[in-house]
Amino acid sequence: MAACYTSGDFKKYFNENMKELGAPVPTTLFDSYQTAIGTATILVSTLSTLGKGATMGELIGATIGLEKLAVAAAFGAAGYTGIVIGSIAVASGRSLSCGFRISDMFVFTYQNQLQFKGWHSFYTRNPQVLDKTHPFRKSVGMRAKDSPLSFEYT
Repeated sequence: MAACYTSGDFKKYFNENMKELGAPVPTTLFDSYQTAIGTATILVSTLSTLGKGATMGELIGATIGLEKLAVAAAFGAAGYTGIVIGSIAVASGRSLSCGFRISDMFVFTYQNQLQFKGWHSFYTRNPQVLDKTHPFRKSVGMRAKDSPLSFEYT
């Protein structure tokens, strides 16, 4: 473990990134790296079945065990899933290796089989998901909620 890691950092950094992006964070589904990966895997799998225009409400209705995501029911599923995966990558990079680079995102996504249709475009067009210094970080969360079809490339 890197010297920067302390117990609880993953959850802290995940919640911080989600909130800065304007996305709600349900309890327990993202409390640890392993739990977050499991939840993201379900999101990606269900999203690929429902398609790009699906809402989180539809995604929740099509799965078992994701009821706590009801706080995000109004969000577009593609946008929220992208925000979650990006936040997991940022949190794991910050808590386990004291930092994060965009190249880490690609490795992370492939290692955990979290690719979804259009994921390259999602992160290219929404750098604020991964970049803490990017202005207007909350814009991606607002768009995922108010204009979910703005992620038509996913």
